[in-house]
Amino acid sequence: MDIIQYFSDNHASLLFLLAGIAFVIELAVMGLSGFVLFFAIGCFITGLLTYAGILTSWESEVFSVGALGCLSALVLWKPLKNFQSKEIPTDKSSDLIGREVTCKADISRAEGIVRHSGVDWQARSNPLNSETLIKQGEPCRIVKIDGTILIVEPIN
Repeated sequence: MDIIQYFSDNHASLLFLLAGIAFVIELAVMGLSGFVLFFAIGCFITGLLTYAGILTSWESEVFSVGALGCLSALVLWKPLKNFQSKEIPTDKSSDLIGREVTCKADISRAEGIVRHSGVDWQARSNPLNSETLIKQGEPCRIVKIDGTILIVEPIN
């Protein structure tokens, strides 16, 4: 019962605890999707206001959490969306990247052969792709070049 009495007497500590838990959930589970983050910001700022003695009743604290959470959502929503939707730059280090080629021999993550411009090239499947084997005769796309080995993935 001591912990309940402590948080009942110290609302700022409870708000800081809620903000911390919400930040951990946001970062660990949600991945900065926003909603829990805005609640955490509202709890944290309300905790500061309560600690400073500006807010003295639980009704004003609850209202403040909601209002500050909405205000932080209005201010931070667009910058966070822009941050999250940054496009991953495509590799333009070679003019071969992006070209479609045909598998001359089965391609796995360890070995394979593709044919491009009348030349047989050593190839491997892209380790970031879920498909590990590309069958002979199937079309594929060059996504990276590792030395003289082409890294390819199937065209769906």
